[in-house]
Amino acid sequence: MAPRAFFLLLSFVLLAGAAPAPKGAAATPAAPAPMAELWVDPGDLSSRNLFYGPGGRGSVPDPAVDYQLRKRDTTGHSQGYYVRDPAGRKWKVKIGEEVSSEIAASRILWALGYRQPVLHYVPRWRLRGGPVAAPPPGRFRLESGFESQGPWDWRRNPFVSSRPYRTLVIVNLLLNNWDMAASNNRIYRFKQPSEGAATWYVVQDLGASLGKTRWPIGTQNDIEDFESQEFVLGAEDGRVRFDYHARHRELLRDLTPQDVVIACQTLAQLTDRQLGDAFRAGGYSEDLAARFIRKIKEKIAQGLALSGADDARPRRSP
Repeated sequence: MAPRAFFLLLSFVLLAGAAPAPKGAAATPAAPAPMAELWVDPGDLSSRNLFYGPGGRGSVPDPAVDYQLRKRDTTGHSQGYYVRDPAGRKWKVKIGEEVSSEIAASRILWALGYRQPVLHYVPRWRLRGGPVAAPPPGRFRLESGFESQGPWDWRRNPFVSSRPYRTLVIVNLLLNNWDMAASNNRIYRFKQPSEGAATWYVVQDLGASLGKTRWPIGTQNDIEDFESQEFVLGAEDGRVRFDYHARHRELLRDLTPQDVVIACQTLAQLTDRQLGDAFRAGGYSEDLAARFIRKIKEKIAQGLALSGADDARPRRSP
């Protein structure tokens, strides 16, 4: 069994014994916070560079230098290393099947204005002090310049009633992210405001995307699986029927056709070139990227087709 599947299955078994929440219990919103902590208006989406992403060209790790091992990552779902480059920057390097899907999905969220870490795909790099001198291709995530303040919950955060939050959920559904657990989210705290906010709410781990959603464990970075699943199947009485079969289905409950249409209208502003850059940033071949992009555009069209659906929110039972 793959490491991610093992840990998720173990978590599921442990949680199964916990006392369930009362049926129909609503999320408890956190105290208000500036929207800039989650999302900023990206302005002209067509101007966003999805190849370099947040941090730009200057943040790209240098493949010609040696990276000093600080420690190995033995707690997550994928093999990895904590390293330091000669300039003193700290990176967390992930190795494995989730590397490419995480970067491509992250680039798309960042393009829409969501807070994302500096991520880069490095196909060849050198490790000093580690088990091998030339590790496999890795996802480098910058760990310098901020402090991680722990996770934030999808259902209990300051943004649950906002349009950007609903769009964030919908885009994750469209990308078939089946692991929308709080443990994959992080709050970043900067000493000085960065891009308008000293605190960022980040969906940090998007590796479980671009495959097929299943309960309790899906696939990731699998084009055949991604092509086999639709996005929405229609709408009835103000509710959207999503072709989504993972955990966390409570996040879908209050999404309306209008929410989906607005999210897809935003996604549709990204050009084929930009989407191609997002997948190129993740190390995808041109042919494979084209297949993912074709399916993403089909899903966007499915969402836009809900524009004539009844958008009234269903009345909840007492």
